Amino acid sequence: MRPHVAFAIVVDGEAVGGAGFSPGGDVERFSAEVGYWLGEPFWSRGITTEAVRLLSAYAFDTCRMLRLFAVPFADNGPSIRVLEKAGYAREGILQSSAVKAGIVRDQALYALVNPRWSQK
Repeated sequence: MRPHVAFAIVVDGEAVGGAGFSPGGDVERFSAEVGYWLGEPFWSRGITTEAVRLLSAYAFDTCRMLRLFAVPFADNGPSIRVLEKAGYAREGILQSSAVKAGIVRDQALYALVNPRWSQK
């Protein structure tokens, strides 16, 4: 059975966002890209940070991931703070790595490595 990789963020019984991860393949099969979003009325309450913490623990403990990473836009301070508060560390800036609405954007590369990882 394949593990779940996408989850709703629920507040007071209502889905208000989502979080998930996409595992890589072949030599990157123990790494996964993390993504998340939250409805604007729920911003700045620590909800996304807690969701990313829980998602990361699940990916490490249940799915045996070695490394998780995210690539928020380099100028997206709130998303970067979520990752930093969840324990992710900045590894670098990916220059001109994305295009949104016709505008070339830089992305920051953040990662978290599983300190207890074992292939078994």
